[in-house]
Amino acid sequence: MGKRTTARRLAMQALYQAEMSGHDIAAALDNLLTEEPYIDETKKFARELAEAAWQNRTASDGSIAQLSTDWPLDRLGKVDLAILRLAVYELTATDTPHSVIINEAVELAKKYSGEEAGKFINGILGGYLRK
Repeated sequence: MGKRTTARRLAMQALYQAEMSGHDIAAALDNLLTEEPYIDETKKFARELAEAAWQNRTASDGSIAQLSTDWPLDRLGKVDLAILRLAVYELTATDTPHSVIINEAVELAKKYSGEEAGKFINGILGGYLRK
């Protein structure tokens, strides 16, 4: 798996952990980054993504809520919400190609949530780009 793919997975997991545990994002990242010997570049990118996505979650949640009209945020799976927060932040604030961000988000959803979640994530992010 590539450095950035691994970093996105770690960032998503940290966002999920912080949301579920009530701990801050730094503690969630520290917990995850000590599980395996990740290279420094992967750890740095994961930390940047997770911390920024966490800080921007209120704005991201507003965009997600507007686009998921039939699914209020409190009905979304927490894994799906973490993936969407990460992707919306990255679409907004980085120069990574949009197709890469959406593809990575869909793959995370398929792996950690389910096949239908991948379609849902794709639809929300596609709508976000059209908006």
